[in-house]
Amino acid sequence: MNDLAPLHSLLTPEGRALLDEVRDTDPAQELAVATRLRRSHPADLVSAALGQARLRQRAAAKFGAADAGRMFFTPHGVEQATRASVATYRAARLREAGVTSVADLCCGIGGDAIAFARAGIRVLAVDRDPLTAAAARANAAALGLAELIDVREAEVTDIDVAPYDAVFVDPARRGGRGRIFDPEAYSPPLSWAVATALKAPHAALKVAPGIPHEAVPGAAEAEWISDGGDVKEAVLWFGSGGAGGVRATLLPGGHSLVGRGLPDPAVRGVGRYLYEPDGAVIRAHLVAEVAEEVGGGLIDPTIAYVTGDSLRGTPYASAYEITDQLPFGVKKLKALLRERGVGNLTVKKRGSAVEPEELRRMVKPRGASAATVFLTRVAGAPAMLVGRPV
Repeated sequence: MNDLAPLHSLLTPEGRALLDEVRDTDPAQELAVATRLRRSHPADLVSAALGQARLRQRAAAKFGAADAGRMFFTPHGVEQATRASVATYRAARLREAGVTSVADLCCGIGGDAIAFARAGIRVLAVDRDPLTAAAARANAAALGLAELIDVREAEVTDIDVAPYDAVFVDPARRGGRGRIFDPEAYSPPLSWAVATALKAPHAALKVAPGIPHEAVPGAAEAEWISDGGDVKEAVLWFGSGGAGGVRATLLPGGHSLVGRGLPDPAVRGVGRYLYEPDGAVIRAHLVAEVAEEVGGGLIDPTIAYVTGDSLRGTPYASAYEITDQLPFGVKKLKALLRERGVGNLTVKKRGSAVEPEELRRMVKPRGASAATVFLTRVAGAPAMLVGRPV
């Protein structure tokens, strides 16, 4: 069992005051700060406060400095918690569907419960780990949401979800050996989560973005979500009216691309522009929808780069103007970059075994100009495309 004493000590007036004092401690100064504080505070309390300060600094990237500076974390909780922007988006979808109460199963330190409550949804937050449940309870109180969030330490399989408008399940996807790729090896398994979801009018199941499309139940809509260009998660929605559908959503902005079952785009020669679809678009298998939107085709049947002759704006892909197309060869690329005076070189790869940093070492870029090199395949052959962002 996890030791609750350090967390409880931080919830006392002395613990809270000490947390305020060590809030902005530089890790390089931590030993000196600890030595000084142990003259007037118990050593265990000082260690707990400094450890919590480190966790809060890490959590700021997910929760924002204001919230993270008031919340309580565990190392696992920081790592596994949903980014606040993604949780807020999901909560808004449920609220728009008319949901007023949700059973948040496997709630962790409460990141999703906080988003639900802030959307005006009453939450039952459940976690079987005593320390994690205690942290979730402390976070609800710290953010003034205790009246909307009821935290319960229990096995999620023992919870009756019938009284709630919606179910949200965030199963553990990491084990002793790292990430778990088999959805049936999640804790609880995906099959249990789906069966539970089908008992409620609405449900959302958080799954790994690498989930195979064939593992998505026919009753669900599958949505892949990216934030700032990074794919964060996939969500299986039930009761949303989109059964069998797929979509890709890009945050911030909330642009959603809904699949229309288009056939694979045609392969064509490299045009003036190259479009790099967002990772969520690629995971959702919606490259064809982007190709249609920009009037383009693929450079290779197995590569998710779209090319076209005209520039068309789309939130679902980054556009680059291509200036040169070369067969793969370090000497030719090095000569071209030297001729152009390129010192600021961005290297992207898709379908190439060469690592970007390895190529940078080989070409040794020098100069004041900037360029982007794509290591890829064009019509089956290794190629290099040189260009710049539009």
